[in-house]
Amino acid sequence: MLSQETINIIKSTVPVLEEHGKTITTVFYKNMFEAHPELLNVFNHANQSRGRQQTALANTVYAAAANIDNLEAIVPAVVQIAHKHKSLGITPEQYPIVGYHLLGAIKEVLGDAATPEIIQAWGEAYGVIADAFIGVEKGMYDEAEQMPGGWRTFKEFVVADKVVESDVITSFYLKPADGEKLPSFKPGQYITVRVKASGEKYTLNRQYSLSQAENGETYRISVKREDECVPFGKVSVYLHNEVNVGDTVEISVPAGDFFLDTESTKAVTLISGGVGVTPMMSMYETIAQTSPERQVAFLHSARTRKHQAFNNRLIELNADLPNSAYEVLYSEEGDGFITREFLEAHVIKGSDVFVCGPTPFMQSIIQNLHAIGVPEENIHFEFFGPAEVLDLTHA
Repeated sequence: MLSQETINIIKSTVPVLEEHGKTITTVFYKNMFEAHPELLNVFNHANQSRGRQQTALANTVYAAAANIDNLEAIVPAVVQIAHKHKSLGITPEQYPIVGYHLLGAIKEVLGDAATPEIIQAWGEAYGVIADAFIGVEKGMYDEAEQMPGGWRTFKEFVVADKVVESDVITSFYLKPADGEKLPSFKPGQYITVRVKASGEKYTLNRQYSLSQAENGETYRISVKREDECVPFGKVSVYLHNEVNVGDTVEISVPAGDFFLDTESTKAVTLISGGVGVTPMMSMYETIAQTSPERQVAFLHSARTRKHQAFNNRLIELNADLPNSAYEVLYSEEGDGFITREFLEAHVIKGSDVFVCGPTPFMQSIIQNLHAIGVPEENIHFEFFGPAEVLDLTHA
């Protein structure tokens, strides 16, 4: 437990963290990677280059400081981050390294304003927060390892099939190289793919949503080729160009807190943009397999028909489900975008609404969901990569 004096000191630093948090985390990552380059085998280099990881950490540190007297308030964020850590194989031994360099960055950026009392208080607070993460993650690792067919961090899988789904999206069907059974997963969860791409010094890790319902035989990921984003699309380009049937990749146990409640009978609205269709495919197929009477609406936006994956499968599923509706808009073909009026017409009243796609897409959709009166607790969304803060102030 933290003393009241420590809590007061941490709370007093909240305005400073709000102003300088991004600078602190940028210095933190720079110094940590210089001292421990082996950690570049874990972190997503693209998110580092874009500043997304620095921003996500700054937001987490700020939230921890603001809620240091009520850490239960950040439990959902801790669980979400712990899922990411589980999928990357983060270990307890790495937390002291992070703590050392985070405190160092606070002192470096704030200078004399970072008094010994502030550094000591943050050291104590970091210890409490780190212990919370380590405890949650240990439970996740233990659960993953004890599941039938489960494992702890990474395991080798063989590419059983490779299927082109659209001009930009290709699916990879993955089977355990050891022939063991697959552990179950929740529709909407993701796995981490770890590869050593040609010409790269460090291993590269990327999270991809599982894009089909559980079948006990394969996991499927459907990867958008990000060649417009070089050098940020290294893994997707590598998978598209160099990974073929019979090749192997390492993957993590499924993780993530964005998933369909398969025990519920509540109506569901699935809203996706672009490759955000992938977790929704898993949810939609699962409904078709396990609760076909469940009311569901699938609303999708793609740039063009050539960019869209799974359209035939979506039409087939929609036709098979008695209480389903499927709508797709093509933004570059005159159909327009998913607007407030479109949502008002097609979102099922009282449904759980799942949203996934590019950040601007999600921001627009969630603003409009609020505008048409969908309760906050009914809206669920997933970022590809580190969590970002959505600006939902203007509907």
